[in-house]
Amino acid sequence: MADGSETAKSSETVKLDNVHKVYYTGKIPVNAVNGISLSIYEGEFTVLMGPSGCGKSTLLHLIGAVDKPTTGSVIIEKVPLTTLSDNQLSDFRRDKIGFVFQLYNLIPSLTAYENIEIPLSFKGMSSKKRGEKVMDLLKMVGLEDRADHTPSMLSGGEQQRVAIARALANNPAIVLLDEPTGDLDRKSGEAVMELLAGLNKNRDKTYCMVTHDPEISRYGSRVLHMLDGKIVKDG
Repeated sequence: MADGSETAKSSETVKLDNVHKVYYTGKIPVNAVNGISLSIYEGEFTVLMGPSGCGKSTLLHLIGAVDKPTTGSVIIEKVPLTTLSDNQLSDFRRDKIGFVFQLYNLIPSLTAYENIEIPLSFKGMSSKKRGEKVMDLLKMVGLEDRADHTPSMLSGGEQQRVAIARALANNPAIVLLDEPTGDLDRKSGEAVMELLAGLNKNRDKTYCMVTHDPEISRYGSRVLHMLDGKIVKDG
């Protein structure tokens, strides 16, 4: 875990203030996130752990501007998300937040190169600059020789590496990972985590990851334990 002096010198990438998220099952309220206040600092690799249904993924979706809090505020890089319109939120997610999912979410008909190129195309980058950026990203994740391979031609670990490269394409403020090794065997999962830990160390990226696996959580610099929508342990 990063020590307090290192954290104190870093700026807040994420700040949550008394955030609640309430869902309804019929007329019964379910407090998926229950009054969480939290700061995640630049360069941290934060891990969210806890049993199924404790609110980990809901909290991740709130940080990622995929969902809106019932009450409370979510601030990313000093931008209060509740002040943004739906179109502005869409642009904000594209530019500031990278997502990596358990099942990769790659487009089957596109090559590794084309999957990574998608967010750059949405941003309006020229074809030449896109090509340079995509190849840099493929090299970064060790897949420059797989550029023309579609997902069905790649192993699970390789597909997840493509997903990580895609998440980093627009140089986001924070990368959110939802069980990124959940569909991988132990060896492939550890390889993916070694890659992420190296990227976090060398590029000073901020990561927030959901996992239920204690072995995977050890790659983080900070572990938050959740129960019943609350953070019950920090560390």
